[in-house]
Amino acid sequence: MDQLRAYKALLRKFGKQGWWPAKSRFEVVAGAILTQNTNWRNVEKAIGNLRKARMLNAGKIARAGKRKIEELIRPSGFYRQKAGRLKDVARWFVSADKNRDTGELREELLSIKGVGMETADSILLYALGRPVFVIDAYTKRMCGRHGIRRTGYEGYRAFFEKNLPKEVELYKEFHALIVELGKRYCRKKPVCEGCPLRALLFSSYPLKHVIQH
Repeated sequence: MDQLRAYKALLRKFGKQGWWPAKSRFEVVAGAILTQNTNWRNVEKAIGNLRKARMLNAGKIARAGKRKIEELIRPSGFYRQKAGRLKDVARWFVSADKNRDTGELREELLSIKGVGMETADSILLYALGRPVFVIDAYTKRMCGRHGIRRTGYEGYRAFFEKNLPKEVELYKEFHALIVELGKRYCRKKPVCEGCPLRALLFSSYPLKHVIQH
């Protein structure tokens, strides 16, 4: 896969996505936690509740009682679990030296209970502006249907980072465009007709190969 050509093909088709929609860095952090196991509509409701309560602030979340946070983020689902994670990440956000090496910040985030690689990398890329490519289910599905197999999350991340310029805005847009591709075309049951990557990437793989995955 020529990642840059794929990126340009998606950009031509869908246009700029402008991710992540947020008014502050911590709002991005909160969104990354709240979006776990739910859709973005529910996250927006929870974010809206936090904003109305003037609680969309790392220091306030870190100091607030867990029950108060639970009520505010209830629309996001798994709200008891997420309230604890949000408080832990808020404490980290308040105390962390955000000018440190990306690898060190990533290790710290991954040490927080409930923060996996996708969540950590979303925070690093969208909140802290670090060139870390986010891998999600849409990315793995797209790769699999084009005959690309890597070992685990890190294998896919390396595949993109080694073949793309280390540019934060490019990483943001490419990730968002892949999500849009996954919603419109690269679904669980693929819609190959009209896919912007079909001509570019399917030349080496018969259509039946794609449909079988």
